[in-house]
Amino acid sequence: MKSQQELFDRFLQELKKEREKIDNATPAGLYKPVSYTLDMGGKRLRPILVLTGANLFSENIEEALPAATAIEVFHNFTLLHDDLMDNASVRRGKPTVHLKFNPNTAILSGDAMMILANDYLANSPGEKLPELLKLFSRTALEVCEGQQYDMDFESRMDVTVDEYIEMIRLKTAVLIAGALKLGAIIGDAPKKQADLLYDFGINIGLAFQLQDDWLDVYGDPNVFGKKIGGDILSNKKTFLLLKAQEKLQGEKKEQLQNWITKESFLLEEKIEAVTQLYNEAAVSEEAQQLMLHYHDKALKCLAQLEVEEDNKKDLVALAEQVMSRIS
Repeated sequence: MKSQQELFDRFLQELKKEREKIDNATPAGLYKPVSYTLDMGGKRLRPILVLTGANLFSENIEEALPAATAIEVFHNFTLLHDDLMDNASVRRGKPTVHLKFNPNTAILSGDAMMILANDYLANSPGEKLPELLKLFSRTALEVCEGQQYDMDFESRMDVTVDEYIEMIRLKTAVLIAGALKLGAIIGDAPKKQADLLYDFGINIGLAFQLQDDWLDVYGDPNVFGKKIGGDILSNKKTFLLLKAQEKLQGEKKEQLQNWITKESFLLEEKIEAVTQLYNEAAVSEEAQQLMLHYHDKALKCLAQLEVEEDNKKDLVALAEQVMSRIS
């Protein structure tokens, strides 16, 4: 079993090779934004999960590189279009594509990235390609479904916690799960084992998104990497907000509703007031309990994987990261 650093280094070599092809492709107006997007960096978590999923069942990770590249290009495509839909100005410390170039270019270059992702995946082993394409297409469509639900929630005041969990499953967790299962399929994993790895990815993806919700309110900005309270200021339908709406009664519920509907306010005052209402509803504790629930479910999936325990350590470490930043 290769180390995560070895997998990371090998993937970067592959990505660099493909990037050079994109750099030389024409018309430059279409491909330059693609290169710009892929150059923004990131943890490359999802392609490494593809390689990890393959390496759990096979020593040959080379066959998984096309799928790893496809997942990374697709993930960055979703970020490019998310930034456009959200009118975001910065991504990973750089101007977003629609601002550096223009919105029409962002749309078209994003479309090209989706096509490129499928093209990369098509270089996977031929006998496994139908299953890989079916999983990739289903995953991509589910991510779009999750994004639509997220947009729908912006104008709804009756979103439930269950609806929110389903939204983050689609928008966040299925891509993590799909990456792992793509690798497992390429590594010749038995179907039951590939499904267990997928379920691990779903549960750890849910835990990660809940963690992000929690950190946006209760995290240390020096560790979290961005200002605290962004979700509160934008009235984002997170677990914390939805649970507070469900639990608060009377005057406290009215106060929360007033902050959600108020159009003019001091930023810090709103963050402080809503956080205090969250505290009174004890939603921080409930969020942490739910994170732990999904974390434990993920570990139970790993426990059933029929591979050497030492080979599971990197995925166990990934699961432990969920809980390590909320203490």
